[in-house]
Amino acid sequence: MTDTPRVAVLTVTYNTGETIRPFLASIAAASTSPVAVVIADNGSTDLDALRAVGESYGATVVSSGGNLGYGGGIDAALAALDDVLPDIRPDFLLVTNPDVVLGPGSIDELVRAADRLPDGGAFGPRILDEQGETYPSARQLPSLRTGLGHAAFSRFWPANPWSQRYWSTTEVVEREAGWLSGACFLIRTSLFRQLGGFDESYFMYFEDVDLGQRVGRAGKANVYVPAAVVTHTGAHSTSSNRRRMEIEHHRSAYRYLSRKYRAWWLWPLRVALRAGLSLRARWVTRK
Repeated sequence: MTDTPRVAVLTVTYNTGETIRPFLASIAAASTSPVAVVIADNGSTDLDALRAVGESYGATVVSSGGNLGYGGGIDAALAALDDVLPDIRPDFLLVTNPDVVLGPGSIDELVRAADRLPDGGAFGPRILDEQGETYPSARQLPSLRTGLGHAAFSRFWPANPWSQRYWSTTEVVEREAGWLSGACFLIRTSLFRQLGGFDESYFMYFEDVDLGQRVGRAGKANVYVPAAVVTHTGAHSTSSNRRRMEIEHHRSAYRYLSRKYRAWWLWPLRVALRAGLSLRARWVTRK
C-alpha cells in the first residue's frame, strides 16, 4: 500500500454545519488506501466551525472566496489542492456532495473499475436515497424529444417512456452512460484538467450533464459502476430554498439545450425553449 494518495476527494459546502460529519466519517472505510480530502466552502457563516470539523477528520478546508455554485466550488477545491498540498498528485478525483455517505470499499471499487477500463474517463457509483432506493444517477444525454417528454410528464407520470429512457432506471448493471450525477463520481485527474474542470457558467444543475458530454467528446466513456454504493442522505438539501433552485434548474436547462442546438437557423427553437422553460418554472414554483 502506497502512502501517496491516488485519490483526492473534493467537495463543496455552504452553511453545511455539522451535517458533513457522516460524510467525513465514511471516507476511512471507503478506501483501504489513504486519500486526500479538500473542502471548498462557498461563503458559509460558520467557516471556523466547519474548519474545526474538517480538520478533525484530516481534511483541508479552504474558502472559495464567495458563492461560486457547485461546479465553481469544485474547481476551487482542485486549485486549493494544487496550492495547499502541492506534493499530492492524485490519479483520480472523487467529486461529491457533502451530504453523501460513502459505502465501505466504494472508492476502491471505482478505482478498480478505472484501472481495468482505460477508455473510461469518469466512473459513477450506485447512489441510494435515504429509503435505500436506487437513484437514476447514470443517464442519457438529454435530447429535445426526451427532454420535453420528461419535463412534461415526469412529475405526475414517472413511468412515462421519455423519463424511463432518460433515467435508464432498469439498468443497474455496469454500463456506459451519457453523463453521471455530480452528487458523486470519480474522474481521472488528467482528464478533468484537460477539460478545464466544470463549466462555471452553470451555477447549479446541468454542470454534470455538460461535463459528461465533454467527457464523451474527448473520446472517453462515462461508466456506471453499481458495485460501488453510496447513499445521498439529503441532509444538506436545497428544499429550504426550493423556489430559487427550481428557477436555477430551468435556467441551466435552457443554457445546456440552447448550446446544444446553437446553429443560427435554430433560433426559433431557442426562443420557444426559453419561453417554454420560463413558463414551466413559473408553474412548478407557484404557491
